[in-house]
Amino acid sequence: MTKIISMYLPQYHCIPENDEFWGKDFTDWVTVKKAEPLFANHRQPRIPFNNNYYDLSIEKNVEWQCKLAFEHGVYAFGVYHYWFNNEKNLLTKPAEFMRDNTSIETKYFFVWDNCSWKRSWSNVSGNDWAPTADQGVEKKGPSVLIQYVLGGEEDWRTHYDYVKTHFASKNYMKKGNMPVFSIINYSPEIEKMSQFWNKLAIEDGFDGIFFIYKYQLFRNYPHSLYLYNYEPHFSAWGNIDTWTRIRNAFIRKLKLERRIYLYDYDRVWKNLLKYAKNCDNPKLFYGAFISYDDSPRRGLNRSRILTGGTPEKFEKYLNDLLRISETQGKDYIFLTAWNEWSEGAYLEPDTWDGYKYLEAVKRIVNGG
Repeated sequence: MTKIISMYLPQYHCIPENDEFWGKDFTDWVTVKKAEPLFANHRQPRIPFNNNYYDLSIEKNVEWQCKLAFEHGVYAFGVYHYWFNNEKNLLTKPAEFMRDNTSIETKYFFVWDNCSWKRSWSNVSGNDWAPTADQGVEKKGPSVLIQYVLGGEEDWRTHYDYVKTHFASKNYMKKGNMPVFSIINYSPEIEKMSQFWNKLAIEDGFDGIFFIYKYQLFRNYPHSLYLYNYEPHFSAWGNIDTWTRIRNAFIRKLKLERRIYLYDYDRVWKNLLKYAKNCDNPKLFYGAFISYDDSPRRGLNRSRILTGGTPEKFEKYLNDLLRISETQGKDYIFLTAWNEWSEGAYLEPDTWDGYKYLEAVKRIVNGG
């Protein structure tokens, strides 16, 4: 039976690095609260149900999330893992609560975001999860906030020694006797590290590690690798609606930088389902999405916004994808997301739809 995995953002507790880069007490809630509607009937800002702007440095809040997910059919959280180098491993508390709390029933595993944190105005390639935090900031200071360093075998061993404390937890998701570990950016060097980790895991009594890499367009992957799609995959579907195409062409002609991209919810989902039906790669897990609106992070600077989504549509489309996955013998669906509030992609209850999206997942998993 195909299991639903929901991507999980730990960026809701303060850390010194965020205080330094974006201002004291910065978490992703700051971005969420500052959002503004950009057009008529644009649902911003998004507000959690009962104004529950939780702090994930408090264990009971992570317990609440895990209980809510378990009760509504979410099998596991794919928790983003921010290991940059031997000195920097950030936003670790939520996963460590999941590791150590024996009452939690929801599984979890790591999704390693293996890249540098950079300022959004920089030309340096890397992570830019908080671009609005740079708005109005004079372009000075370091362009790379935290440098990602893969290193060599001794560095790999140090990293493994940390993650194996999670592998040993009953709550950590495993396929058979293999801990699941996802990696966003593939490279031949990363594959060498994976092989080294696999050897260490076998020495520790596992049958190896079940690695799953994020699929990215125009990148070559060995056929032996397991992959997953992160959705909505705008670069693949390209479904900007007609009026937005005309509008953006006009803006480009005037050489204006401020623009937004609107996408049709139904069209993106239907293309996704068509792709899944015709896919012949048995090692590719499909992605799914609840909705998407990253305007809290980007404002008028190339925000991508899905329009026309409802809990009822989501339920129908996710159910279709789950049945396709089960027919093809796929183990997992990667769902965007549990709590990406500043991307408008969250299962958690809000003031507009309450628990409707969670209830939809529960019905799907229970077969109606």
